[in-house]
Amino acid sequence: MTDDATIGVATVGVVGGGAMGAGIAHAFLAAGALVVLVEADDARAAAAAAAIEASLRRAAERGHLPSPDAGPPGGPDDADDAIARLDASSDRERLRAARLVIEAVPEDLTLKAALLAEVEPVLAADAILATNTSSISVDSLSVGLARPERFLGMHFFNPVPASALVELVRGRTTDDAVLDEARAWVERIGKETIVVADSPGFASSRLGVAIGLEAIRMLEEGVATADDIDAAMVLGYRFPMGPLRLTDLVGLDVRLGIAEYLHTQLGDRFAPPRLLRDMVARGDLGKKAGKGFYDWA
Repeated sequence: MTDDATIGVATVGVVGGGAMGAGIAHAFLAAGALVVLVEADDARAAAAAAAIEASLRRAAERGHLPSPDAGPPGGPDDADDAIARLDASSDRERLRAARLVIEAVPEDLTLKAALLAEVEPVLAADAILATNTSSISVDSLSVGLARPERFLGMHFFNPVPASALVELVRGRTTDDAVLDEARAWVERIGKETIVVADSPGFASSRLGVAIGLEAIRMLEEGVATADDIDAAMVLGYRFPMGPLRLTDLVGLDVRLGIAEYLHTQLGDRFAPPRLLRDMVARGDLGKKAGKGFYDWA
């Protein structure tokens, strides 16, 4: 079991250094863990390390990183200490020392399943292997694993450092002790957990995508502007952010991929609206592209 006394000397592995992988690495570094981040090649590993370093320095400037000497947070040493605990490379063998390894590559079942099967033999027999999938069945991803009882879903939310929740997804064979240890890891990095059974979209994605798709349909039908649809949920239901602005942050292509998967699993209520397909086709993917339902340029 991992607890407050051990996380500071424990190693966490993250496979994939995109927005989610970098955010997950940031969260564990901020909590005092050693983090091994593995990317497809050294150039991508270096880019991920640079992004994580920049994120940690911004957090330190805002006083969001603990000081290594137990003094007040906010000094440059806070970021330097966290950055020094990051090992980013393309060498999967470096994951061997990790107690927890989280896969955070794009939302593609074939890609994820193949990568998980390749990574598992490198790990210690008692290590936990987790996927950050937001919608793909944990049981389907565990088919090629030798130790499926030590595998589960750990669904983090973007942006990871600022989010409050991690959704733990329990597969049919996930061991009770593995679930408990995963919960302890999450609590130590200052986040809350919910536990859900392995089902399409779990709880968070299923609800979030349903609301997001309906908001897109309303915009498509001319019910209201994007601003007013979002304001209805922010002001009327106390959502921290409207569903269309959130879709821009998540990425319209990401939301479309999840919707298409849920459509195959749960039926027509998750059929992607034509507007969403058209926007993705012309490259209006949201904030990362500079334009989505809002202008981010």
